[in-house]
Amino acid sequence: MNSLERSLIQKAGYDNGWEVVLENKPDAVCFTSAIHKAHARVTFDNGTMQLVIDENPIFCELCRELESEAPEARTFEQLGQLLRRGAQLARALPHAPEVIYNRKVSEALKEPPAGTEVERMVRQRVGQQVFRDSLMDYWGGACAVTGITVPELLRASHIKAWADCTSDADRLNIFNGLLLSAHLDALFDRGLMTFDREGNARFSSAIPATTLKTLNLHQPMRLRWITEHHINFLSENWETLPWFKEETVSS
Repeated sequence: MNSLERSLIQKAGYDNGWEVVLENKPDAVCFTSAIHKAHARVTFDNGTMQLVIDENPIFCELCRELESEAPEARTFEQLGQLLRRGAQLARALPHAPEVIYNRKVSEALKEPPAGTEVERMVRQRVGQQVFRDSLMDYWGGACAVTGITVPELLRASHIKAWADCTSDADRLNIFNGLLLSAHLDALFDRGLMTFDREGNARFSSAIPATTLKTLNLHQPMRLRWITEHHINFLSENWETLPWFKEETVSS
C-alpha cells in the first residue's frame, strides 16, 4: 500500500473505534483501542481491504454477522463500517461490560458516601445502563427479532432476571439478554413468550389469536442469530414456563 492508502486506513481506524495504531507493516496496519483491547489488522491488496479481528474463539462467534458478510471492503467508507461494527462487538465481549460497570460504580459512589440502600440503587441503575449499552453494541442497535432500530422502542431484556443472578458477571453477560422491541419485551418479561433452540419465537396459548394477529405476531418470527451461550440461559427460562414445557413434550 502507498502512503495515501495507509493514511486513509489509519483515519478509518481513528474514526471508528480503533484509535491506537499498534504496528505499521508494508502490507498491513494493526489497530487496538484503550477501551476494548481487541486487535484489528487491515491489509490492502489490489484495491481490496481485508479486515481480521482477534482470533479468540468467543470473539469469532461474536463476529458471526460481520464474517457472514465477508470482512472485505473496496472503499474506505465500507472499511469504516466494518471497523465500527467490529469495535461495537469488541465492547460487548464477555468481561468487558463488567470492567466498565465496576469503573462507573466506583465513580458514582464517591459522593455522597455510599450507604447500603444507596449503593444497591446505584449498582442497579449503573448495571442496567451498561447492560443496555452492551446489548445495543452486540445487536447493532436493532431489535434481535424485528430489526427495528429506533432506540426509544428498544428494551434490554434479561433472560435470567437481574434479581435472580448470583454474580455481576451473569447480570451483565450479553448472552443473558436480548435487545427486543417494546411489545416483545413485555411478552418475554411476563413469561408469555420465549425462544426455542433454533431461535424461533414461541408464544403462550394464553394470548388470544386475535391479539397475536393485531400485533402481527401470527407470522413465524425468530432471532436474527442464536448461540449456545444464549441457550444456556434460555434453558433456565424454559423451566419457569409450564406452557412451553407442555408444548415441547407434546411435540
